[in-house]
Amino acid sequence: MPQNNNHWFVLVTKPRNEQKVESRLNDIGIQAYCPVRTELRQWSDRKKKIKVPLLPSMLLVKLPNNLRQTVFDIPYVRRYLYWQGQPAVVKEQEVEVLRKVSDQEFASVTLQKYTPGTKIDLKPLGILDATGTIKYVSGNQCCVVIDSLGYMLKFQLS
Repeated sequence: MPQNNNHWFVLVTKPRNEQKVESRLNDIGIQAYCPVRTELRQWSDRKKKIKVPLLPSMLLVKLPNNLRQTVFDIPYVRRYLYWQGQPAVVKEQEVEVLRKVSDQEFASVTLQKYTPGTKIDLKPLGILDATGTIKYVSGNQCCVVIDSLGYMLKFQLS
């Protein structure tokens, strides 16, 4: 597969199956990426660190447009995410930002929808060296705006 014709598409999965689908797609040679974060969960008898997807029920796959149907051979794959009538395509630099963000430890994360044209008056967060994608919200929070998806991830720093 020529690399210059490959795009990162957003694949919607059955809930809580993102990492299984990622593993199976990688096993058959399709590049898949499920950004995750480590979260400390507490039960009545113990605490445990677990990996939680940053994008619930979604993962990214990199493949040419003409091979997009091959992912439906994998169980738990629902559909592709569409944005403005077209399959959502995530830019390579946005994927790199997600990779950097997933390496950070955060106390909590929320995912919310925003509409195109919404003005967000935020300053860049210097620790992640991303330009214009990660935004500073307050003393202990930052945002990652994923323009091609129309979503904003809010992170509370631990």
